[in-house]
Amino acid sequence: MRVFRRRGAAGAVTLTLAVALVAVQQAPASAVPKDEQYAELLVKKVDGKNVKEHLVALQAIASANGNTRAAGTKGYDLSAAYVAQRLKAAGYKVTLDPINFVEAWVENSPPVLQQTAPVNKTYVPNQEFFTFQPSPPGDVTAQVQAVDLTLPPTPAPSSTSGCETSDFAGFVSGRIALIQRGTCPFATKVRNAGFAGASGIIIFTEGQPGRTDAFPLDIGEWRAGIPMVFASFAIGNELAASPGTTVRLKVDSTLTLGTDTNVIAETKKGDPDNVVMVGAHLDSVPAGPGINDNGSGTAAILETALQIGNFPVKNKVRFGFWAAEEIGLLGSDQYVEGLSAAERDRIRLYLNFDMVASPNYAYKVYDGDDSDATGAPAGPPGSAQIENQLTSFFDSRGLGHVGTDFDGRSDYGPFIAAGIPAGGIFTGAEGIKTAAEAALFGGTAGVAYDVCYHQACDTIANVNSTALDVNSDAIADSTARFAFNLSSIPN
Repeated sequence: MRVFRRRGAAGAVTLTLAVALVAVQQAPASAVPKDEQYAELLVKKVDGKNVKEHLVALQAIASANGNTRAAGTKGYDLSAAYVAQRLKAAGYKVTLDPINFVEAWVENSPPVLQQTAPVNKTYVPNQEFFTFQPSPPGDVTAQVQAVDLTLPPTPAPSSTSGCETSDFAGFVSGRIALIQRGTCPFATKVRNAGFAGASGIIIFTEGQPGRTDAFPLDIGEWRAGIPMVFASFAIGNELAASPGTTVRLKVDSTLTLGTDTNVIAETKKGDPDNVVMVGAHLDSVPAGPGINDNGSGTAAILETALQIGNFPVKNKVRFGFWAAEEIGLLGSDQYVEGLSAAERDRIRLYLNFDMVASPNYAYKVYDGDDSDATGAPAGPPGSAQIENQLTSFFDSRGLGHVGTDFDGRSDYGPFIAAGIPAGGIFTGAEGIKTAAEAALFGGTAGVAYDVCYHQACDTIANVNSTALDVNSDAIADSTARFAFNLSSIPN
């Protein structure tokens, strides 16, 4: 009886919304703007109970497969299959986009770093320098070329060496890139050097007290198919002082790459030259099932996709379920890298939803305009407008919200790096909830937003249903509004 009554209620709601959809399509132009009307319809259709059902499915997959959905596991493969099957059943053409990640890395013998011209000098491996794990193998002899170094170093870390592609203007392909440690991720420096045609990479410590010695370092991700080492400040400073120095750089390792897939789907309707992209990472950490991190974002955008699929959207809406986020944003990063310049230009904005149901939640909206003046600068033009759209939703419900920094820890990073405006919602991870936030959102001050962050206890019991329901509505609202109206986003 209960199942029958649920189906009957669902059918009634579906019929009501179908009638409403026709009414919206036939409404006069002078009526309420279509983006607002469609947003209201989509919010009604994206029901928190249906979102929760996706979380139950992801939990079941993890429970049957070692309590994890991490990259390279059967749990991830089945999670991707679940998402793909639901999207296909809803009429989407689904693309399984392959990406690579480091499955195994072994160093077979110590690395070699030696000057060969104009003088001969050999540096001591595993003392003055170390293989930059997970470096692929390679043996190259070439001139060293410094990349935007800050020498002597400033009192506090400030070097942006290798952080921007423009740092490699004038770099001669085939040379070994000499890069200084500094203010952006090592992976960014490595990637940019690879794009510039470097044959090898030497990254050296920046030089402030406590930042002079080399040490073993594993960035956990494969970014360029060239050998790379991490060296002391003394080595870097010496090589930088002698332009034209030739160096032999050798790494003897065995690197094994695994393959996972992003799940990509986009609406049939909408202008293909104006794409609204919505993304969430699908993988968990190995330690647990990842139901809040990030089953919550996955489930919310999946239900949004299932419901918006038949809307007569003006702009294409593309959904990305990213692989291997937990080991370096690999799925989104490799996806963005694989786009042509024209394809990137067609993506007008990117909405990211990672951890939207933390048990001790706060409603955090990414600070697109840097009005909080904390951490990273403002996002690309249009990011402020995304922030405004999301905060307007919370304001419309009388709900408080706070800003959160673009700290590079989620899949918006590659899109921002490519100049694509971005934004999204976050409910907190291992950070501690403040007294002011507890007053605004409830919950417990002095306790982590998610005490099960990256742990085995990030199960279906770790999800706050109120936050999941509200944020699912916020996701539906922003997706629909941008699907019908991009006038606020700069071209």
